[in-house]
Amino acid sequence: MRKSELTASKGKATDGNAKTREVKLGCVFTQTRTDEEGRPVRDPDSTTYVGAIESSTLFGMRIYQEAVRRGCERAEQIIVLTDGARYNKTIAATHFPGAVHIIDLYHAREHLAEIAKALGLEEAQQNDWRDLLDMGRIEDILSNAKARIESLCASAVVMGELRKKLGYFEQNADLMRYADFRLAGYFVGSGVVEAGCRTVIGQRLKRSGMFWSVRRANSIIAMRCCQISGRFEDFWAAAA
Repeated sequence: MRKSELTASKGKATDGNAKTREVKLGCVFTQTRTDEEGRPVRDPDSTTYVGAIESSTLFGMRIYQEAVRRGCERAEQIIVLTDGARYNKTIAATHFPGAVHIIDLYHAREHLAEIAKALGLEEAQQNDWRDLLDMGRIEDILSNAKARIESLCASAVVMGELRKKLGYFEQNADLMRYADFRLAGYFVGSGVVEAGCRTVIGQRLKRSGMFWSVRRANSIIAMRCCQISGRFEDFWAAAA
């Protein structure tokens, strides 16, 4: 982003200066069948994207409006797949109260790997924990982790960080019943939107030497979402 767009933003760098702004991206797609092995299959050409640099409140309204446009009120079951961020939970509770909310399995695996590394688990033990996660047995993971933490000789800071990481699983246990979700034929990974981050946003807005204003970045994001969602001509027809 341009420096003038970052005056009110805090950065993660050591000097505290922000260099970027977060683009919130969401997608809506339909699923009407599973394959011969019971795995969910996304309907062809059913994925549409929305996104912008904006507050979570505004983005919640944006993704909800897209879901309504796509006919979510006629859906047999609505599934919300997120990374577990607090604002995503708020969006799900506010706009999709009857939905099944699932934490993306791959984000959960990343969090689990961080805990396993901090506790010094061997590869075989890490694989066992990953299997427990894939089965949705979160309480077993928490029990094993807490027992190891109690016997760990570490500073108060390290112990505090570990307990904080465990909190992610304690707070989201019911959203990680992956074996049950798979049995029901639901997606458990958010690969579609992760790919969108690269194709919708990254390929156009993150090229070398680019510095954006919020207004113009949002204009390009809106255009990209229309284009990749197959609504480019519809947009111009409506504008005319």
